[in-house]
Amino acid sequence: MLSFVRSSLTRNWGLWHAGQSAVRAMSSAGAPTPPFTTLSISHPAESITHVELHRPDKRNAMNKAFWSEMVDCFNQISGDPDCRVVVVSGAGKIFTAGIDLMDMASDVLQPEGDDLARTSWNLRKIISKYQETFSVIERCPKPVVVAVHGACVGGGVDLITACDIRLCTQDAWFQVKEVDIGLAADVGTLQRLPKVIGSRSLVNELALTARKMYADEAKSSGLVSRVFADKEALMSGALEMAGEIAGRSPVAVQGTKVNLVYSRDHSVPEGLDYMATWNMSMLQTQDVMKSAQAAMEKRSPKTVPFSKL
Repeated sequence: MLSFVRSSLTRNWGLWHAGQSAVRAMSSAGAPTPPFTTLSISHPAESITHVELHRPDKRNAMNKAFWSEMVDCFNQISGDPDCRVVVVSGAGKIFTAGIDLMDMASDVLQPEGDDLARTSWNLRKIISKYQETFSVIERCPKPVVVAVHGACVGGGVDLITACDIRLCTQDAWFQVKEVDIGLAADVGTLQRLPKVIGSRSLVNELALTARKMYADEAKSSGLVSRVFADKEALMSGALEMAGEIAGRSPVAVQGTKVNLVYSRDHSVPEGLDYMATWNMSMLQTQDVMKSAQAAMEKRSPKTVPFSKL
C-alpha cells in the first residue's frame, strides 16, 4: 500500500512539474516563429498548439503582417493531425492594443482606385481580407482557448469573440474602441459579441460608448468563463483546460465544435437535421467503443489512445 501511495505521489508530482515547465515555456517564448514575424508558435504539451501574439514592444498591435499570418497559421493548424486544441495568448504586458493605426493607415485611408466605384470595390476587398483573419479561427475545427491578460482593445475583441473559450486575469479589461477612432467595428465584434453576451443592451452600450469592461463584469456577462489572479495562473489554467479537451476523442471534440457553431447561426430544427447528417457517419468510429470501454473500467478518456484526425 505504501509503495502504491509513493508511486502515485511521484507520478502526480511529475505531472505537476511537467505542467509548470510547459507554462514557463508558454510564457517565455523569446521571438516570433519563422516564417511568422508577429506570432510565436509552440507545443507546450502533446496535441496542444500555443499561438502567442508576439509584438510585445508594440503592445501586440495588429500590423499588416499579422492579418495575413493569422490566416496562414490557423489554416496550418486546421490541417495538422497532431493538434487537437489551440491556446492563444499575448506576449508582454498586455494581450493586444488592437489595430496598428500607423502601419495600417495606407490600406484603410488611401485605398487604390481610378474612381469612387473602383476605390470602394478595393476597400471592400481589404475589409473582407481582414475579416478572414478572425473567421479562420472560428472555422478551425480544433477548439480555441484564448487567455487574455491586461488590455484587450479593438481588434482584440474581434479576435476573442471568434474563439471558443475565453479566460482572463483579474486585471484584464476589454474595449470596443472603434467608435473612438471614427468607424464602426467591421471585422467581427458587432456580429459575434451579441451572440456571446446575453444582453443586447450591454452590447450596444459597449459598442456605442467605447467604455472599458473589466474582468468581473466580463465574467458576469458571459464574455469570459473564468478569471485568474495573474498571468501565470491564467496560462496554467488555460493549459490544464486544453489538456482536458485534448484528452478526449478528436472525432467527438471537433464534431462538437462544428455543430455548436452551426447551431448558433441556425434554427433548432436546422441544427438537429445537420447533427443527424453529421453523426450518421461520425458515429461509425472506434472512438465510441474505446471511450465506452474506458468508462466501464472507470478510466479517464485521457488514457485512451485515440487515432489522429
